[in-house]
Parts: sequence; C-alpha cells; structure tokens
Amino acid sequence: MTRAVLSIGSNLGDRLAHLRAAVASFGDTVLVVSGVYETPPWGDAEQPAYLNAAVLVRDPAATPRDWLARARAAEAAAGRTRDPERRYGPRTLDVDVIAVWDAAGEPVLSGDPELTLPHPRAHLRAFVLRPWIDIEPHGRLPGHGWLTDLLNAEPLASDALELSPRPDLALESDT
Repeated sequence: MTRAVLSIGSNLGDRLAHLRAAVASFGDTVLVVSGVYETPPWGDAEQPAYLNAAVLVRDPAATPRDWLARARAAEAAAGRTRDPERRYGPRTLDVDVIAVWDAAGEPVLSGDPELTLPHPRAHLRAFVLRPWIDIEPHGRLPGHGWLTDLLNAEPLASDALELSPRPDLALESDT
C-alpha cells in the first residue's frame, strides 16, 4: 500500500474545472482534498494566477511510478502541453507527486530525475505546503521537517502572505 500527497494547480482555461477533474480522476483513492488557494505564478511571473490545492491519496497496489502515471494522465486529459522554453510557464493542469509513503508508513526516497521523492522543490513552495497543511496539519516533508515550520520560515512566510484562500471554490471528493 502507498499513500501520497499530490499538488494540483491550474492557471489556464476553467481552472476550477481542471482541478475538479484531476481529483475525480483519482477516484476512490482520494482520502481528503485541501481547500483551494489562488496563488501568484511561481518561477515565471508573466502568466495568470493559479488555483492550487493538495490531495491525499491511498492505494494498496500503487507504486510511486503509478502515482506519476496517474498524474500525467490527469494532465493529458486536461490538455496539458509542455513548453520546454517555459519550464514554469502556464498550464491547464499541473499534478506533482510531492511525497509517497510505503505500507509501513516510511517515506519513499528516490533520486530518479523523472520522479525525485520527495519533490525536490516542495520545501520552497508555499503554494504546495499551505494546502498540504489543510489535509495534514501535523505533516512532515521527508528530509525537510514539519510543514508548519517550513511555511513559517523565510522566504516562504512572505510567499504565504500572497496566497488567497478561496472558500467559495470547493473540490469535492466522493470519499
């Protein structure tokens, strides 16, 4: 069994519909979904604001590569195209596998360039950590520490001030 935290974001088209479709694509593996946050773009300022959320999923048979395959399938279903010239450019849907734990609850570590675990930049992104805190208030990012400690330290503390909770936008799960 594996459990994973996924970060989802969209800043093109019907952003909320893309996030909802992503959550739906994970079906009954979804344990809980965070609130939605509107966030400024990260890494490439010349683009629209994002909607971001986090999803906690569990599947007795899933491997970390399975989570990556499911993430990419959700992106493809949303019409995601990757522009090699704009690594952090706009997208209909972005689904990142942030962290995975095995059946014993131990974090899965991977240095594979295609699936580095935990995500190599998660500790630098308020738009990943803040929604994750919604679903795991006492969560830890493997190798980096408590989510709240990471979010409350600079430079993330300043970045977190730019996140706008959107309680008017809900991502429903069937679980």
